[in-house]
Amino acid sequence: MRLYGALQRWTTTLTAAVVLIVTVWGCSPIPRRYLWIAEPGVTLTSLSADPQPYVGKVVLLGGTITEQEEKDQFLFLRLKNRPLDQDYKPHRPADPASTEAGSYWVIVSKKQIPPKYREWARTTVVGRVTGEQRFQNEPVLVLLYMRGWAATGGSAGLWENINPNYVPSVPGSIDMRNP
Repeated sequence: MRLYGALQRWTTTLTAAVVLIVTVWGCSPIPRRYLWIAEPGVTLTSLSADPQPYVGKVVLLGGTITEQEEKDQFLFLRLKNRPLDQDYKPHRPADPASTEAGSYWVIVSKKQIPPKYREWARTTVVGRVTGEQRFQNEPVLVLLYMRGWAATGGSAGLWENINPNYVPSVPGSIDMRNP
């Protein structure tokens, strides 16, 4: 009888641990594949000051869409920066006069525009740094993934830039000449 009770407690504990782990891993608003390749700790301030070290790298930023421009087959979105919290949700910067309260641009193909993106109150952006800047110090990113947030704080939609012509490349930090 004691063995059965111990086995039942162990099974209950194991089940609770698995549920907790799945809940924590499953609640991230950003797919893990992007979290794994993103540069940690990049802020709009560091990106605006010197974008060259980040060219070609993936970064995570938050924002609110404030403007859009159409050029050829692309849509340029200007976002007012909203720093991300530990759960990758955007919030207003502590100091609205700081460089963290600046803006940046995101480029996406017109073919992949979600129908209700204009209704998003805030966004979490995963983008690749181009190295270009608009209006002197506003960095430009190529969109990989964007999650829209409703004004109430709930999820309002997703936008993933899927390019069938994308060919993965070897990261620049790996020297292929000296294996």
